[in-house]
Amino acid sequence: MCCWVPKPKFQLAKKERTSRKNPTRLKMALRSPLRPYLHRPSPCVKIRAGVGGRISAVVGAGTRRKKRADMATLGNLCVDIVLSVPTLPPAGREERERYMDTLASSAPDKKFWEAGGNCNLVIAASRLGLRVITLGHVGNDIYGHFLLDVLQDEGIKMVGMNEKSEAANYGASYETLLCWVLVDPFQNHGFCSRADFSHEPAFSWVTRLSEPIKMAIQESKILFCNGYVFDELPPDLINSALHCAIDAGTTVFFDPGPRGRTLLNGTSGQQRVLEMFLRLSNVLLLTSDEAESLTGIRNPILAGQDLIRKGVNTKWVIIKMGSRGSVLITKSGISCAPAFKVNVADTVGCGDSFTAAIAFGFLHEMPEVDTLALANAVGAATATGVGAGRNVANLDTVLELLRLSNINEDTEYWRELIEENLEVPEMIRLLSKSSAKKSSDRLVHIPIQTVVSQLLPKLEAEAVRGRSVLQS
Repeated sequence: MCCWVPKPKFQLAKKERTSRKNPTRLKMALRSPLRPYLHRPSPCVKIRAGVGGRISAVVGAGTRRKKRADMATLGNLCVDIVLSVPTLPPAGREERERYMDTLASSAPDKKFWEAGGNCNLVIAASRLGLRVITLGHVGNDIYGHFLLDVLQDEGIKMVGMNEKSEAANYGASYETLLCWVLVDPFQNHGFCSRADFSHEPAFSWVTRLSEPIKMAIQESKILFCNGYVFDELPPDLINSALHCAIDAGTTVFFDPGPRGRTLLNGTSGQQRVLEMFLRLSNVLLLTSDEAESLTGIRNPILAGQDLIRKGVNTKWVIIKMGSRGSVLITKSGISCAPAFKVNVADTVGCGDSFTAAIAFGFLHEMPEVDTLALANAVGAATATGVGAGRNVANLDTVLELLRLSNINEDTEYWRELIEENLEVPEMIRLLSKSSAKKSSDRLVHIPIQTVVSQLLPKLEAEAVRGRSVLQS
């Protein structure tokens, strides 16, 4: 397992940025699409029905736009308020709500603010050199200005969910969403926000996709959604975004996250849209626990294969296993990669950083095992720092980990996991420390040095490009 070390007293390491107090800047950012919208009829999506009315294929039938962005994320924009507390919030709903009201009764010092939610993903992706945009809502308030400043400093564009600013009509539901990230003396984390205590999505007033949002989805190579978007937006609107992406030939990444369990037992609308995402997404990302909760299968490889079989458009299923590593399942093969050994300071944002690297590998058509190795390295690099947002992995730290190539090769664990699945016909590729490992007809050992030698030139070139941009 990973080398765990005692964690220092929680604090944010980054210098606080000066807020830009331009009263028109927020409105302009929310209204600005990638380029002026060309008004056309809304495209449609053709769903081919199979036997018994089951979906057999989903194909786009609308106009394909030039892909100007590598990835767009939908919703889940918030400001994290990171606080050290003696104990984590109580479990009961009413007690937790009172606890949060107490926290929110006075404005927290700005030194405790950090960009949260999908900001972790887009910042990590941008640092890998991807062109990313984020689609969502922030209010015309101090937290919204802070969030836009952070995104701008990282070179990330934002497109707002609404075409017209009508803050006066929405009141508290228009404000930037805050998430209280609470850390106890043992470095355990608790999270709470006002979205946890509402029976309606936080931004239920957003009832349709605006034209700039549609255009941003159509002009992105990847649309990423996770389960937290259901806390903010109505299921029908989320479903519209899914089908807008499919129609435009935009690859869909979906990570149900912890919300997957509750959505399974949620409203009929939530259950329906969750099923659509699980079947129609091109790439699914889940932890081993989440995969088990959605499939009822404990073995992560078998659970991933079950999701592949049930999927209509599914190409990759990635199972995240923390300090063990990760697995990538396709219809023709299985790739496994042990995690990198690091001194873990904080795990917040590791999964988001991991996803950014998966997107990088997918877009660059890298071999699956290379993609997993990079994703494990980026996630591990984030774990060495404290906090997420601007504290997620930077490329120099990722390169250092790859050069060290110190992976957690738990031979016995991987042997047991793989042997349980050797009855399946797919080829299994396992990232290993040594090239001397004996391969078989179906189990192939891939030396990490071979993978690193392929990754380094690409990433080092990106690091040089990034430094030149900063200096210009």
